[in-house]
Amino acid sequence: MNEVTVTLTVNGQAHTVTTAAQKTLLYLLRDDLHLYGTKDGCREGECGACTVLLDGRPVNACLVLAGQADGREVVTIEGLAADDRLHPLQHAFIQAGAVQCGFCTPGLILSSVALLEQHPHPDDQQIRRALTGNLCRCTGYTKIIEAVKLAAGEMAMEVEHD
Repeated sequence: MNEVTVTLTVNGQAHTVTTAAQKTLLYLLRDDLHLYGTKDGCREGECGACTVLLDGRPVNACLVLAGQADGREVVTIEGLAADDRLHPLQHAFIQAGAVQCGFCTPGLILSSVALLEQHPHPDDQQIRRALTGNLCRCTGYTKIIEAVKLAAGEMAMEVEHD
């Protein structure tokens, strides 16, 4: 069996893992690092449930080989909350009722984090475009769009108070 040694930073912590060369980032996170918030939905890059931020950009972890993450920074849903405080997007998803079963939620939130980094005040079209790769079978998308807009407002207020 071919193995690779991968050194990466996940949620601010450095990790070195020796794993199967064909293992995806999704399974490195779940099996080796025990971060279960990254969901295994389709294994084909179609649903977005496995979305993580790789060097700040949303990617489908099921399509990235673990070795491709060597030397890079990964943020998962577990890395968003700080000091026992939810990230504004996590809070907004709860407030807006954008969470039903929760399976798609980590991917939607991480895609939204990347969007708000690029566009702090997105319009509906920008939100829809940013979430195109994420499927939700429970809520419909109206509440999800509302949650992103709510979080954008909360984050803008935080910046004003700093």
